[in-house]
Amino acid sequence: MKGYYNHFESMKEGQVKKKRVYRRKKLPAYLTKEEFLKVLAVTKKIEHKLAFIFAFHSGMRVGEIVKLKPENIDIPSRRIFLRNAKFGKDRVVPLPKGFSNKHLSRLPLKYSNLKSGVRSLQIAFKSALKRSGLNKEGVTFHSLRHSFAVHAVEVGVPINQLQVLLGHEDLGTTGIYTKINPKDALDSYQKYWE
Repeated sequence: MKGYYNHFESMKEGQVKKKRVYRRKKLPAYLTKEEFLKVLAVTKKIEHKLAFIFAFHSGMRVGEIVKLKPENIDIPSRRIFLRNAKFGKDRVVPLPKGFSNKHLSRLPLKYSNLKSGVRSLQIAFKSALKRSGLNKEGVTFHSLRHSFAVHAVEVGVPINQLQVLLGHEDLGTTGIYTKINPKDALDSYQKYWE
């Protein structure tokens, strides 16, 4: 009990101990492969489809897609080299399956500047999402990048390798995707508690 009273004695008169405020952290919204195909089916412009595919299958940010040029793509090695991406970093991401030389001619996407291109793609995605009839809360263009990460975890890509693909500085940022799909944790539980 002595320690309990010492706590009060050490507080200055009139001082109130502040309560810690916890912010609720929402898990990122994402699309399943079936939902993504529904969005693609109602997307009219090939440039928009291409942008959506880059985000969903390569985990690219919308700004990276707008800046993408043909010289960033190596079709034989199935890689995209992102130069001067977020925070000035370079990184390599996988080229979506089915991408070929005919798609290369569509790059760079035709926008007057980065800001208008980003906004245009965000609006195009919202419109396609609405036309598809999907009513998922919190889904934005960036959710396509989240979808890439969730599906990578599903197929067993190690979290440290996913961190590299996403360009995250901190492994904790990448770790959120294991919370969305805790498949490995559940599998381990089943294995050890049979």
